[in-house]
Amino acid sequence: MEKNDKIYIAGHRGMVGSAIMRKLQSEGFANFVTRTSAELDLRDQPAVAAFFAQEKPEYVFMAAAKVGGIVANNTYRAEFLYDNLQIQNNIINSAHLNNVKKLMFLGSSCIYPKLAPQPLHEDALLTGLLEPTNEPYAIAKIAGIKMCDAYRAQYGCDYISVMPTNLYGYNDNYHPQNSHVLPALIRRFHEAKEENASSVTIWGSGSPLREFLFADDLAEACYYLMQNFSEAGFINIGSGKEITIKDLALLIKGIVGYEGELTFDATKPDGTPRKLMDVSKLAALGWTYSTELEEGIKLAYQDFLVKHVER
Repeated sequence: MEKNDKIYIAGHRGMVGSAIMRKLQSEGFANFVTRTSAELDLRDQPAVAAFFAQEKPEYVFMAAAKVGGIVANNTYRAEFLYDNLQIQNNIINSAHLNNVKKLMFLGSSCIYPKLAPQPLHEDALLTGLLEPTNEPYAIAKIAGIKMCDAYRAQYGCDYISVMPTNLYGYNDNYHPQNSHVLPALIRRFHEAKEENASSVTIWGSGSPLREFLFADDLAEACYYLMQNFSEAGFINIGSGKEITIKDLALLIKGIVGYEGELTFDATKPDGTPRKLMDVSKLAALGWTYSTELEEGIKLAYQDFLVKHVER
């Protein structure tokens, strides 16, 4: 990648897309082409084709997708499958037709079988059944990986796929129903602190293990891999470290400054007991994360305060 290359970041206003843009800007890149979802519906094939034909981007980061938590994934099953397949099909094919030099497809760890051995290694793809609640989203993402591989095999396209672990950071989603566990806990502890609530109750036992990566670290990895990775299949991006939900809650509780009690409702489901990525392939290429969890949560909480509280 040269500094004057034209770069298209699909989903540039989201947590991942905005992190990738910040990283590229810090490295001296300035020739970006962007469209909001209101300006370009990525599900609209003629519109996407016209956009690529007009703008002719040289590098593409695919960070746009229809995403949500368990409830949204399970409720809008048809939309999660249709919308994500349309977005991928339109961008990948238009990239090929307009001679994009390199494309990066960003997936999700939900592509792995529900009962895959831990830590999750790239070889586990398609070795078992998926988690039923987010199966449509997972199938769409698997199709995206395979589509990049197919265009590489048939046309020689330099299209790569990366699979991030659980992410958090600037521009995260703090919606009360639709957010993931880490931003949800930030919001709940902040609101409990503001309301002087005596206790906060967490669903489940607190024992499940989860891995988290700061979104700006993901952006660093994406930039690194755009320059140093070119092969079929995909590569995991994560920290390789895990923490129990209980310890995560205690960490966030301390950072927010909430002084009430923390209780666990063991009658509520825990979800998957463990979800850790095997990042040995990425480490062998020479990249490891840099933002420790406590530092990252402090940065995310300050961002939450600015964007959701102090305005």
